[in-house]
Amino acid sequence: MSPPWRLAVFVLATTAGVLGLRAVQSLVSPWIPVEARAAAFVLVLAGGLLIGHAWTFRVVDARGWRFVGLGPDALDPRRVVPAAVLGAAAIGVPSLALIAVGWLRIESSPGGSWLGAALGALTVLVPAALWEELLVRGYAFQVLRERWGAVGAVLATSLAFGAMHFLNAGASPGAVGVVMLAGLFFGLVILRTESLYAAWAAHLAWNVVLVVVLHTTVSGLTMAAPGYRTVDAGPDWATGGAWGPEGGVLAALGLATVALIINRRPVRRTEPDA
Repeated sequence: MSPPWRLAVFVLATTAGVLGLRAVQSLVSPWIPVEARAAAFVLVLAGGLLIGHAWTFRVVDARGWRFVGLGPDALDPRRVVPAAVLGAAAIGVPSLALIAVGWLRIESSPGGSWLGAALGALTVLVPAALWEELLVRGYAFQVLRERWGAVGAVLATSLAFGAMHFLNAGASPGAVGVVMLAGLFFGLVILRTESLYAAWAAHLAWNVVLVVVLHTTVSGLTMAAPGYRTVDAGPDWATGGAWGPEGGVLAALGLATVALIINRRPVRRTEPDA
């Protein structure tokens, strides 16, 4: 089956998976606590995409999970851990620089459990990073890579990744441009590690630094911040304004740096099944 038809099957299977899980969610929604509904929603999206991948591999593409970097070998810590470190550093170092010059400021906020807030945030952040990576850099990425080559796949999915964030609160062309640069970095992670787990780890580490460590906004979204919050105190071009630190020029520089670092990494190829 040609790539466009395989991609169409994937889209249809994913849509069916998401709709099916949404139907289940609606049945059990009275028992889902209000504070857990955001996590339930992103779990449905991630689950639907996993169903879409599984069905595609069963029906039209026998290459399976290794094809998208989700085979057992792709979990190798030598692939996943460096990607997570780079993802954290890409936003952590620029944010520390902004704090040092006073353009980000740490203020006190109403108290509460830091650990409880962190765990609550992770219930959203973990599946949120997963569904975005599965959608943009999973099966669709690999099909585009076959059709358009690695450069074409990375550029196309980076543009799509940025477009997905245009409706978020505080979105601006500059902020979405930085998101596209993040997509470029995550795409290079896929190319250099052949591991979607590594891209997921880099994506998650970026968000964890913003939400769990800094207690600041992520892509314009605000989550619980007991005890302290990092707030904008400088020019929007540097701090990202309402979007958060990931929308500023320093974040773009951080992403460009880690993209160059990961691009120099030797390619780890996944051996095909015997």
